[in-house]
Amino acid sequence: MSNSIIKLFGLLPNEDVAHSCELTNKKGMCLSIINYGATVSSLKIPLENGQIADVVLGFDTLKDYVASFSLPGAPYYGSTVGRFAGRINKGKFTLNGKEIQLNINNEQNTLHGGIHNFSQKVWEIEEVNEANNPFIKLKLFSPDNEEHFPGDLSVELKYTLSEENEVIIEYKATATEDTIINLTHHGYFNLDGHQHAVSEQELTVNSQKIVELKADNIPTGTILDVSNGSFDFSSPKKCPVKIDNTFVLESKEEFAATLYSKKNNLKMSVFTDQPGVHIYVGGDCGNVLKGKENTNYHALSGICFETQNFPDAPNHKNFPTALLKKGEVYQQKTIYKFETF
Repeated sequence: MSNSIIKLFGLLPNEDVAHSCELTNKKGMCLSIINYGATVSSLKIPLENGQIADVVLGFDTLKDYVASFSLPGAPYYGSTVGRFAGRINKGKFTLNGKEIQLNINNEQNTLHGGIHNFSQKVWEIEEVNEANNPFIKLKLFSPDNEEHFPGDLSVELKYTLSEENEVIIEYKATATEDTIINLTHHGYFNLDGHQHAVSEQELTVNSQKIVELKADNIPTGTILDVSNGSFDFSSPKKCPVKIDNTFVLESKEEFAATLYSKKNNLKMSVFTDQPGVHIYVGGDCGNVLKGKENTNYHALSGICFETQNFPDAPNHKNFPTALLKKGEVYQQKTIYKFETF
């Protein structure tokens, strides 16, 4: 690869090569991506006080990214999740009258695409542009019956770093057979910097409805109104100590959620065309692996805004469809916009 901003990141056990790519806009914001898992490994933002904050969790080495998937609760730091983000009950769903059994990787369920999911694949770097609004395009081919999902699936992913300090993520996919799909970005954000806790940052979610879950985190099929309750973040509240829930988004024109750091006078706004945003606070590596700059990541190290369809959508007729028909195109767009004050 001849592009000057693409560098060798490491060698996988199967001898596949992973590369990193650095995109920088004219305001000095810098986005780093590795093609292992199409992962955002760093996002450095110049602050008004002259300092720079790296606002996403990650690892310094490819070896640690690979090892993290063997942790009891794999963190999926910054990765692209697929074929299906979230859980599928017992890994089963019915498509065109046929029951399909996926590989199981989360107790009795399938989580984030199964055992050999998109977050652990080396994506092909298709194009890099360093001009205004620099971007990188990556692609991945998932063969028919991988993890027992039907159809060959071809995915294109574009990360753009806009001159307005936005990280724009665009997905496109086609399949050779009817199949299901639900892609998302699994970045852990921390506007105080990745070495800190998110507990003092303010969370706002533009929704007062969540997907009700059973004890095993599988949806019941009911949408709950949480107005004036502990899950009502329609006005700013400090980040919760524990949250792992999908909020229902009813407007594609407005923001989905915001995060604000008083410490760094930094705000992130999330925009998406997806029906839900799954919010999760975590990042704990259990002192087994160290994060970037030898950081000990813990249960309050980061917060995820996973814009996506609802978990277990193929098994609930009242949920938005996850069906991608042969010959049709799946498209998704999410924007993380950063503002300094």
